[in-house]
Amino acid sequence: MLKSIVIATRNKGKAAEFRDMLSPLGIEVLSLLDLPEGAAPDVVEDGETFAANAEKKARAAAEALGRPALADDSGLCVDELDGAPGVYSARYAGEPSDDARNNEKLLRELAAIGAEHTTADGVAALSPARFVCALALYIPEQGRTIPAEGAVEGAIVPEPRGTGGFGYDPLFYVPGLGKTFGEAAPEEKHRVSHRGKALLELAEKLKHEFGGRL
Repeated sequence: MLKSIVIATRNKGKAAEFRDMLSPLGIEVLSLLDLPEGAAPDVVEDGETFAANAEKKARAAAEALGRPALADDSGLCVDELDGAPGVYSARYAGEPSDDARNNEKLLRELAAIGAEHTTADGVAALSPARFVCALALYIPEQGRTIPAEGAVEGAIVPEPRGTGGFGYDPLFYVPGLGKTFGEAAPEEKHRVSHRGKALLELAEKLKHEFGGRL
């Protein structure tokens, strides 16, 4: 039975989302923000896939802390940009990572190629896109990783809408919601998001393995 998990991130927005989604399952949720600086090593996210980066981060944190660690690697894949920014989503505009600069670059790149699109519900957009999330829970005493993945389809709108969420959320329109993730309430976003879907898959795997509640 898992009683506590460390989320291997120092991203406040991401840590808050994981806490919101995992705490109701009876799991104590900590992140690297709750631990002393340097408690877990910084990891170079040089994997070619989201799954590879997630596993690398989870393993490094779990081995350093001696307790189960959950990491994710997630990003935005835009059709008109051949899947970019993809695994480079967080640092699309360079280091240090900056949400505003990443969004500005994304809009510039789409404007430069004259991208145009209309969603199924008639909203003007620039390109179909999807958010993808790969999760990896590394359990050090067992020396193994439990993976999960989720994705949500949407489109990139021409200008930011809403101030909620983080990252590319204000630009990512979801037809099923009729709004961007930046406009959605947290519970609306969690219900359909890539991260929410990946967590549901992970929860089912853990319930199957550990039985009953997590």
